[in-house]
Amino acid sequence: MRVAVIGGGPGGLYAAALLKRLDPEREITLWERNAPDDTFGFGVVLSDETLGGIEHADPVVYEALQRDFVRWDDIDIVHRGTTHRSGGHGFAALGRRRLLEILHDRCRSLGVDIRFCTEAPHPDELSARYDLVVAADGVHSTTRQTYSHVFRPHVTAHHCRYIWLGADFAFDAFRFEIAETEHGVVQLHGYPYAADASTVIVEMREEVWRAAGHGEMDTPESIERCAKIFSDALRGRPLRSNNSAWTTFRTVVSDRWSHGNVVLLGDAAHTAHFSIGSGTKLAVEDALSLAACLEEQPDVAGALAAYEEERRPVVASTQRAARASLEWFEDLRLHLGQPPRQFAFNLLTRSRRVTHDNLRLRDAHFTGAVEREFGCPPGTPPMFTPFRLRGLTLRNRVVVSPMDMYCATDGVPGDFHLVHLGARALGGAGLVMTEMVCVSAQGRITPGCAGLYTGRQAEAWRRVTDFVHTQAPGTAIGVQLGHSGRKGSTKLMWEGMDEPLPEGNWPLVAASPLPYKPGSQTPRQLSRAQLTDIREQFAASAWRAARAGFDLLELHCAHGYLLSGFLSPLTNRRTDAYGGSLEKRLRFPLEVFDAVRAVWPAERPMTVRISATDWAEGGTSAEDAVGIARAFAAHGADAIDVSTGQVVAEERPEFGRSYQTPFADRIRHEAGIPVIAVGAISSWDDVNSLVLAGRTDLCALARPHLYDPHWTLHAAVEQGYDGPGVHWPAPYRAGSRRPQTGRTDAPKPRLTLDR
Repeated sequence: MRVAVIGGGPGGLYAAALLKRLDPEREITLWERNAPDDTFGFGVVLSDETLGGIEHADPVVYEALQRDFVRWDDIDIVHRGTTHRSGGHGFAALGRRRLLEILHDRCRSLGVDIRFCTEAPHPDELSARYDLVVAADGVHSTTRQTYSHVFRPHVTAHHCRYIWLGADFAFDAFRFEIAETEHGVVQLHGYPYAADASTVIVEMREEVWRAAGHGEMDTPESIERCAKIFSDALRGRPLRSNNSAWTTFRTVVSDRWSHGNVVLLGDAAHTAHFSIGSGTKLAVEDALSLAACLEEQPDVAGALAAYEEERRPVVASTQRAARASLEWFEDLRLHLGQPPRQFAFNLLTRSRRVTHDNLRLRDAHFTGAVEREFGCPPGTPPMFTPFRLRGLTLRNRVVVSPMDMYCATDGVPGDFHLVHLGARALGGAGLVMTEMVCVSAQGRITPGCAGLYTGRQAEAWRRVTDFVHTQAPGTAIGVQLGHSGRKGSTKLMWEGMDEPLPEGNWPLVAASPLPYKPGSQTPRQLSRAQLTDIREQFAASAWRAARAGFDLLELHCAHGYLLSGFLSPLTNRRTDAYGGSLEKRLRFPLEVFDAVRAVWPAERPMTVRISATDWAEGGTSAEDAVGIARAFAAHGADAIDVSTGQVVAEERPEFGRSYQTPFADRIRHEAGIPVIAVGAISSWDDVNSLVLAGRTDLCALARPHLYDPHWTLHAAVEQGYDGPGVHWPAPYRAGSRRPQTGRTDAPKPRLTLDR
């Protein structure tokens, strides 16, 4: 096999070395445009996981790395003159130049033909002459650009400028330092990579960079300015450059990684922000996977398909974590007012890869101190601390999220609702929410939706609230009121979600006459008189909800339903007083809120669910979401339930674990109102992490409560907690420990005798 490798960075070199080691008969040629001793950047951090893979695949390289690694365990976070140290993290780093020297030596010893100071031939030429072309030519990959119609890369530029620099001394920890300058926030990321050297990355938002004048300075002057800002951290020493320049990070995502016998590797295929130390790690792991797949598969095509199948989920997960970390630093100003220790915890858990439970294992002393400052009583996980909304105190931070059940008859909830909501109330959550309860027959989503527009419906709901209050004392039950708008008159979810009924349709109304998707019914635009009627329907339903005994009322202004349709510029095309600017788009939802608040008991809280983004171009922006939250807060909302999307059918959500929580985080800090976070929060560790970091006040979980109605009780058991934040019903207490399974403690053989 003849293999061409484009690019002499760590990924390309390691791929070449592995492929040659596994089959010495392979003819491998590597092109690198720079000289052997040219390198950019300073130190490289590798995880224990990556090092384990290197050790298994090539002990020679591993041993060479081991001799040069600098290892440390601590992270220092410096904020407003206070330093907090967290230990137990485990880092290993060495100089990038030394890493390349090790890989150069290994490639030469194996017989790889390395051609320095030489541009690689065109990919078409290499593809024709070689059996395999490995394109490891970096973030500005010529190969990726050449075949962009196949690889279909998506490149996203972000909001910060950064520069890689070095310092001639070794930090004794990974250091994050925050400087609040006259121009804005500047941050330092620093770590040692040799006994006498450290990498220093200085980062700031684009507008701060421009206001500070870095765009007009030459690079040495700009670097000197940075050294003055962080003179204490640098012990008065200068920062040094290595072809350093200010740049903007770009996230690269490619739809495909291979084309014929050409395959992308490392930054050529994908990038992940440096704040989680992932670039070299991903490239080296790509090389390991590619080499293994070539050994395991019968041909190149099969190997490249297997390589992409294996690596794509891992890379996607890393990119999600890196994106979360990147955006946290972009929005750093939101968190500056937090207590220093909580700020440090927030920073450490920013990517969602380090969690409360994980950090407690690494550094119990630090995590315990954060918990005490937060107000956790001894032995109490953050999720089991109480939270007060107006006159209602929730005993824990868990909310059973509203979930449409589509099981009502003529809007009347029946035995199913009693059992469904009653079971979840017995399951320990602080607050159990109904599905969206409709304010009129015309406002239903499906024929199976529940309502509160008749006295009979209110009586049926009273049966549910009485059960919760009697059998699950301490659990609150809330009602979510809404109107389907243009998304109504559809089949039950399991018969065809958002599909029109085959017969028996009712007319739809909306802010503007826009169908939800092709084939959907076109709604009528609401007149002023109709708006008044609907406002009164909401108020009448709220009055019935109060008499039915609900503890909390939520106004549904999300997911493309009627009130959400007024808020989004994609669904509100009105030219009257209810359309246009955000202030005008807010007018009708606020009128409804005021009407509901007027009849809802003063001591009982009201929340509002919003879609903080439409996940579509031209839709609700992050600034809009904050403005919407502020407006409802000014009218008396007690909390904002922050969801996203489902407003337009052409949305492109960025799914992932806890993917909607950054929107809640921003609203909480900018609008200054309590929030409920939702969206793929699936573990009690997630809840503890989000609450303790100050990113949310409450966490709403849906699918986990379908899987396990007693999710909160089981979360308490798994954490060894049995305090006032959770209550086991007396008949269930015998089940408050995990049932035994098959025996796992059988004695193991002591001797193995040859026959």
